[in-house]
Amino acid sequence: MSSGRPSITTPGKARFDDIYNQPDPRAYFHGLAPLEYEIPHHGQEVFRRARADRAAVHGTDGPVTVLDLCCSYGINAALLNHDLTLAELYEHYTGPEAESLTTAELIEVDKEFYVSRRRPDATPVIGLDAADQAVRYALDVGLLDEGYGENLEQAPPGPGLRRAVERCGLITVTGGIGYITKSTFEALLECAEVPVWVYAFVLRTVPYHPVAAALSTFGLVTETDPARTYPQRLFTGPAEQRYAIEQVRLAGHDPIGLETAGRYHTQLYRSRPGTV
Repeated sequence: MSSGRPSITTPGKARFDDIYNQPDPRAYFHGLAPLEYEIPHHGQEVFRRARADRAAVHGTDGPVTVLDLCCSYGINAALLNHDLTLAELYEHYTGPEAESLTTAELIEVDKEFYVSRRRPDATPVIGLDAADQAVRYALDVGLLDEGYGENLEQAPPGPGLRRAVERCGLITVTGGIGYITKSTFEALLECAEVPVWVYAFVLRTVPYHPVAAALSTFGLVTETDPARTYPQRLFTGPAEQRYAIEQVRLAGHDPIGLETAGRYHTQLYRSRPGTV
């Protein structure tokens, strides 16, 4: 199993390629625990509120279908639809019980783990990520209703994904902006047949205006509160912190008390139809 140690291939942001596409999430949680990766925790209540607001505004005969971009092992789906916290997921996947299991055994344990914590207001979740093994795990344990290991930066969506997106009412993302660009969003919005809202947590080191501009061509208005930030994780070291501070300043933000205090921070961008 991978140690999850970051391999910094540039003097900028650390990469964690060795833990993003394993057969199960144990290396992911082991690798990110020391860095206190926390953004899915902040997304949990934000996305639950967004789902409820989307249903209330547009009305629906059924539950709002959520499409989670860069879904990884289905963590956002786990937190959205189950009585669980991110801290409990860290404990579950880094504990001695999980460590002793094969992937096949862990999948069987996790099926029951999630069924027993399923919320009555659970809604369908579609997962999309280029990490096909991570998507497969999320499907196997029941976190995703549908999952697609596709990279829309390189190819258009396949027919299954196109059909899935037709009924999607809310697109969420807690990580990945910068790895995915406006191209992915344009490809998805072109498939939509119901009003779509987009809620994205974006690192302050990454410009979001190209995505917002693309969403506007589909009638979505993007809002954010620059005074409200959400911590993502600790820096891996001084080099990454220097990179982040430089990028934040280039983006026109003030890093004092945020990135200078030792963590990446994100902003929440909410994109909704202009008539809302």
